[in-house]
Amino acid sequence: MKTKIISMDVDVINLNSALKTVEAFAIASKNKKLGAYVCVANVHMCMEVFDCNEFSTVVNNADLVIPDGKPLSWAQKLLGHSEAEQVRGQDIMNALCQASGTKNLNIGLYGGSSDALLAQVVTKLTASYSDINITYTYSPPFRPLTVDEDVEVIKQINAAQVNVLFVGIGCPKQERWMAAHKDSLHCVMLGVGAAYDFIAGSKKHAPVWLQKIGMEWLFRLLSEPKRLWKRYLSTNPRFIWHFSKQLLMFKLGRKG
Repeated sequence: MKTKIISMDVDVINLNSALKTVEAFAIASKNKKLGAYVCVANVHMCMEVFDCNEFSTVVNNADLVIPDGKPLSWAQKLLGHSEAEQVRGQDIMNALCQASGTKNLNIGLYGGSSDALLAQVVTKLTASYSDINITYTYSPPFRPLTVDEDVEVIKQINAAQVNVLFVGIGCPKQERWMAAHKDSLHCVMLGVGAAYDFIAGSKKHAPVWLQKIGMEWLFRLLSEPKRLWKRYLSTNPRFIWHFSKQLLMFKLGRKG
């Protein structure tokens, strides 16, 4: 079941059902050579969808859109879905890595700022999940790939028999990349943003209590003010304004 938050369709889901859904996509990709992609949504993505029709198509055509940001699961509850839960991208990534060995799923890592960072990620994941199957890693350059380079990437990912590909090149770039490669890659792709930095330890997670009250964004802003202040200034107030209007119309409609 999906619910529209402003103009973005977000699945009403929990971690267990999200994990089962992604595993099903991975198995289908293995057996039928089908591609799929999962968007890990937050307030920033919601407003990117609102601002751009092309990006709206990318996200709303995803096979799964999970509410990574706490405000999105709160919005779902306010719109009548009492069962809605936050599904953090890091949590589903960890769950898939843990299931890699038992479910015979090959993991691929695409993105990150450098090969050295990805090497750290592989070391940390292997230490945490001893039977994980990581068959592909690639840190792309900070420029668009040439056609030949892109063809080679596709060939290498499919040759590595990747079933779950974590794509960490930032929103909205990673969502556009996944949508563009859905028909050529035989795997399920998940856009995981800065997850590699968190795993490697170059960035820190917000304390759990801040996550629970929906203030993880404030922790990240204080950690990276120069990079994030413009984003949060342009997204958070507008999200509150537009969702408040949506919520008001929803309540008026129920009364009518």
